Amino acid sequence: MNTLWQTLTLHNIQSLQWRQGSLFWRLLNFLRQWRQGSWLLQWHQEIGAFLLTAVFALAPFVPNNLTGLLAIACGGYWLLLTLSDDLKPSRFSPIYLLVFLFWGVSVIATVLSPVKMAAASGLAKMTLYVFVFVLAERVVRSHRLRSWLITVYLHAAIIVSIYGVRQKFFGAEANATWVDPTSTTADEVRVYSYLGNPNLLAAYILPAIIFCICALIAWQRWTAKVLAATMLMVHSACMYWTGCRGAWIGLVLAIFMMAMMTLYWLLPYLPQFWQMWIVPLTMGTIVGAVALGMLFVTPLRDRALSVFSGRADSSNNFRINVWESVLEMIQARPILGIGPGNVAFNRIYPFFQKPNYHALSAYSIYLETLVETGVIGFASLMWLVALIFQQAWVQFHKLRQLQSQEVWWLVGAIASIVGMLIHGFVDTVWYRPEINTLWWLTVAIVASYYRQAAAVDTAVSL
Repeated sequence: MNTLWQTLTLHNIQSLQWRQGSLFWRLLNFLRQWRQGSWLLQWHQEIGAFLLTAVFALAPFVPNNLTGLLAIACGGYWLLLTLSDDLKPSRFSPIYLLVFLFWGVSVIATVLSPVKMAAASGLAKMTLYVFVFVLAERVVRSHRLRSWLITVYLHAAIIVSIYGVRQKFFGAEANATWVDPTSTTADEVRVYSYLGNPNLLAAYILPAIIFCICALIAWQRWTAKVLAATMLMVHSACMYWTGCRGAWIGLVLAIFMMAMMTLYWLLPYLPQFWQMWIVPLTMGTIVGAVALGMLFVTPLRDRALSVFSGRADSSNNFRINVWESVLEMIQARPILGIGPGNVAFNRIYPFFQKPNYHALSAYSIYLETLVETGVIGFASLMWLVALIFQQAWVQFHKLRQLQSQEVWWLVGAIASIVGMLIHGFVDTVWYRPEINTLWWLTVAIVASYYRQAAAVDTAVSL
């Protein structure tokens, strides 16, 4: 059983030693010589950070095409760095392999798609997001640059949230499909800021709330802590006024995950009494806070309880009808699906949709994955998600041994991943670059700790 687990988690993947004997890599020796003599590439990580800064600082405010061009630049730069790396054996996170496995399945699904050109468009977009991941993983290996990129995202997000709060007080034009006209919350303003949709806005600021909590611990200066606390309050208000139930649930579970990781970190230093009672007291506090909010905040209570109203709520009813059609699509092509991307989905869905239930996606990242890449792609994604959590746990445990304060961004990344995965049950939020790039940033942060975990292994063995 242990051998099987090590195989599933790619435990024995240690290095890139095969490059030393590769004729292809030896032919690229001129690139390595050029890089060694390049004055500019002495700051190769900083240049990568600059490209990623442009992505995360501009994504909410510029057209998607510009974000795509920046992602192409990230991919080209990553390829240049990778091809010009020296031939020394180097450790890399197994997460890389499963990201490329999922991408490879998407390539095959595109080749076999009934709408190949539409699927090729989706594959191209997915490739751009993978470019962001691979460059981000290289850059955020540096603790300084990791903190920098997270700070850039938090500052971009606070502008987005401030505009969302402004919409609450000064009004915003709403789409009729965002609220149930028969609901008691029909007159409530659902803010959407620069993202144009409250559900997308909620998905964008969910990681910001988590990272702000981490920043309260990780940032050392009191002025920085005040800034983090202010950001946290603004993001929380904006999240509430999005009225996005899926994001609310995701946020609660993300905070629960963060609380459990923090308690595990602190447990050895607590008195025996608190070691016994801190976990149930924390769980009770979270549950109590949610219960009090639902008890005394009527809009929150009505909006949250509408989750359980079934088809009586128009939003629920719409999703249920779309999901029924999507299940038929999955049954029609269960192995490799119809190919990646919302363009392919929009070509095929009309043949299965129910009258008056037009949809741009499956309203669930899991159903969407099954539609696009079939059970093979879905299994690859679930394997990737499982490995992300396994790697996060291993790295968290080893950093705990050294009591390294660098752990807090890892805690924020894994809690954000939990929140996005929970929200993804009822919304397809990955198609927008503002959110998809954040997903890959959090995955890159987890993967980047792999080398630090290896260093801890060495220190412990010594």
